[in-house]
Amino acid sequence: QVQLVESGGGSVQAGGSLRLSCAASGYKYTRYCIGWFRQAPGKEREGVAQIDSGGFTSYADSVKGRFTISQDNANNTLYLQMNSLKPEDTAMYYCAARDGRVCPSTPNYWGQGTQVTVSS
Repeated sequence: QVQLVESGGGSVQAGGSLRLSCAASGYKYTRYCIGWFRQAPGKEREGVAQIDSGGFTSYADSVKGRFTISQDNANNTLYLQMNSLKPEDTAMYYCAARDGRVCPSTPNYWGQGTQVTVSS
């Protein structure tokens, strides 16, 4: 059972930066895909960025050039560095993972979420 615990959300003005963290534990396999999803009120959940055990990364077009996903394998921690934040980035951000498969992959484990609010 993979467990994911997010932290680092908060409120920031447009143009500012935040870094989200996700502590992961319980992987059963050496291969995995992990990433960030977000959901704003009244909108569908969307993928933001993913990274896998081989270092493959992918990003949504809306965040390319502004967000960077990375992982600290020694500490089993996933990060999302978010720069040049926009009001439309406001959402609940979820860490999500798929054990046993590389990216792209549909997650089957989810964290509880952390709120990001960007004011104009």
